[in-house]
Amino acid sequence: MQVSTSSPTEVVDTEFVSLDERFRGLDGDFVVERLHTGSRKSEGPVWFPAGRYLVWSDIPNSRLLRWDETTGAVGVFRHDSGHANGNTIDREGRLVTCEQGNRRVTRTEHDGSVTVLADSYRGKPLNSPNDVVVRHDGSIWFTDPPYGITGDYEGNDGPQEQEGQYVFRLDPASGALTVVADDFVRPNGLAFSPDERRLYVADTRQEPSHIRTFHVREDGTLSGGDIYATCDHGRFDGLRVDTEGRIWAAAWDGIHCFAPGGDLIGKLLLPEPVANLTFGGPKGNLLFITAGRSLYSLRVTFNGARYPTAAA
Repeated sequence: MQVSTSSPTEVVDTEFVSLDERFRGLDGDFVVERLHTGSRKSEGPVWFPAGRYLVWSDIPNSRLLRWDETTGAVGVFRHDSGHANGNTIDREGRLVTCEQGNRRVTRTEHDGSVTVLADSYRGKPLNSPNDVVVRHDGSIWFTDPPYGITGDYEGNDGPQEQEGQYVFRLDPASGALTVVADDFVRPNGLAFSPDERRLYVADTRQEPSHIRTFHVREDGTLSGGDIYATCDHGRFDGLRVDTEGRIWAAAWDGIHCFAPGGDLIGKLLLPEPVANLTFGGPKGNLLFITAGRSLYSLRVTFNGARYPTAAA
């Protein structure tokens, strides 16, 4: 692993804003650490339990970075990542990546080779896959806005050939790609509830930016789509859910915490706009945050929902 330039770990000034009694006790040890800085735009954190390391994206530099929990070292996991954005882990412990510059979703095999899972729909290139989650049945769900084709900064400038900006489901057995939601302005972060009966999807460019909630049927189709929560500062990006069903949403001023019913109960304010987050560590109670040029961490008093279960 090639070691990259990194600032020493430092504690940063943050503010925990409690808006409801239900937020009390959810702020951890109050020590938010900056683990790395120097990226151009940090995104897509994913935790690998077996190796005790975190991988995340530096989109404009088209690389994936890696932080080692045991040593604190930061290195380049992959050069020329296709302007990778969102990442997740599948049931076999393999990295699944949205390469928005290459307009595809890929899987990194255990031997390091890369398999293309999806790069087109109905014979036309995808827009630029953005964020991705894997369900317990192995199906892969991802959003496909055009951020990676609107210029050369975060991808490769090119035409949008899809008629819309969809949420997709990739069947693990057949490889068939299905549109499960087609009425978004800019679908972005997505996450399942702990029991996977609901899917939450952020619409970044809808006014106001909001999160919608869908019922997941047994056949993998969706129903519903009501607005679950709206953003009161900037726009929503990545989403994660904890074991109690609370949603933790990335926003311009930090992370917004919503109770299972959709009430905003608290915020963690950070010095950089937050793009995404994930839970990791041996107990699932290390909150990793990609924001601006940096990677942050906070040890919390609760646990992130772990799915797919085989990867926990």
